[in-house]
Amino acid sequence: MNCLVVLSHPLPDSLNRHFAETAIAELTGAGHQVELLDLYRTAYDPRLTPAERSSYYGERFDASALDAHPKTLREAEVLVLVFPTWWFGLPAMLKGWVDRVFAPGIAFDHGSNFGPIKPLLGKLRHVVVITTLGSPWWIDRLLMRRPVRRILKWGVFKACAPKARFAMLSFYAAEKPQPERVMRFAGEIRRRLREIG
Repeated sequence: MNCLVVLSHPLPDSLNRHFAETAIAELTGAGHQVELLDLYRTAYDPRLTPAERSSYYGERFDASALDAHPKTLREAEVLVLVFPTWWFGLPAMLKGWVDRVFAPGIAFDHGSNFGPIKPLLGKLRHVVVITTLGSPWWIDRLLMRRPVRRILKWGVFKACAPKARFAMLSFYAAEKPQPERVMRFAGEIRRRLREIG
């Protein structure tokens, strides 16, 4: 399958990079075609341009500044997002990628008279989200009720790729990453990716 791994972390030696490399190795080893999109290394600009915003509800969305991102997303059968959760949200770089690339004519079409949008990511079969959080599990799950999971699963992917299976793996207390916990979590990544077939 065509797999797109999107990494969003500014540090080259981060846990996120380690987990992205774990995912890439598992997918490649299973014979899948894998493309890595490292948003920081490619100096991706997360800012929605005036041309993009002004064409959002026009006849055609202006994707001319997005390079190959729309085509790569539309061709993906597996999408793996790897990023830190900062302030219980997506990092700005990844949020900007979603804002710009999950656009009309790429990830969805507008419904008539501003009704429900029409999904366009029909090839996407699996979405696997891998994130690190500084907080303990109970703050994210019990107090905050997993805001990043809710936004991605219900706000983005159920709207743009409703047939895709969604999984989220969260590495909590990431500021104290004992080696054995990192190894266990990497093992969970490998197990989850083996399930995609």
